[in-house]
Amino acid sequence: MAAADISFVTPTICGLFAVELPALAADRPIDRVMEVAGKAVSGPIERCLLYTPDAVGTVVYVENKALFEPVLRLASTEVPLLSVVPPKTPVCYASMFSGASPESHGIRSYVKKVLTCETLFDVMMRAGKKVAIAAVAGSSMDVLFRGRDIDYFSEPYDDEVTKRAVELVEADKHDLIIAYHQEYDDTLHEGDLRSPEALAAVRRHIGSFCHMVDACDSAWREYTRLIVFAPDHGAHLDPSTGKGTHGDSIPEDMEVTHFFRFSQAPRGRRLV
Repeated sequence: MAAADISFVTPTICGLFAVELPALAADRPIDRVMEVAGKAVSGPIERCLLYTPDAVGTVVYVENKALFEPVLRLASTEVPLLSVVPPKTPVCYASMFSGASPESHGIRSYVKKVLTCETLFDVMMRAGKKVAIAAVAGSSMDVLFRGRDIDYFSEPYDDEVTKRAVELVEADKHDLIIAYHQEYDDTLHEGDLRSPEALAAVRRHIGSFCHMVDACDSAWREYTRLIVFAPDHGAHLDPSTGKGTHGDSIPEDMEVTHFFRFSQAPRGRRLV
């Protein structure tokens, strides 16, 4: 059986929220996640935060396990996935949030344009759910899903995205929140993906994730919830430039690891 890829994320989230699939998505949730959910929580999830740090591939995780210990403590279910071809950011997020292949959704190269096919966000809205996207202004995540009745927050950079995501969690007006960061991707393109500067960016991504988890555990404690650390692709060193890059169908670019944290609502809770 072929390995699951990041297009499986949307069917997984749909299954966990008990909402229908987008039109182009195949019914292919991530088996491991559904198995863990069946043991960890009862009934559909009610709140979800998806944290999407750009380019944090499995190669970074495997080579820096100690760096990821805080993630593993908070989200102990790790799931190896493949990116999609080509592993370029807009292609990846189009697949991750439509459940469709690049051939189906139509974004097959590095182009930032509004995705017109049905997405996770469309079916969530149709089910009466509220969605928010907090992303760096002008990024693929900020552009791809425009034109929908969801709340968009375009921020100057990662720190402001984190602050906004925490504010959104604490306000408790959304069922699904996406938070996108890009410092590691920016840094690896400027130099070596294993440089001290690049790994410092990964460390900041992890710190931000932990901060958002704390916010969710506090503000959403009355809900059955899911938090996911969900990168889009990895990266490799281009020997001709000495800098990091991605876009090839090779393990360094294609392999990602997602981390899942389920929490059950307390018994006997009453929601107004």
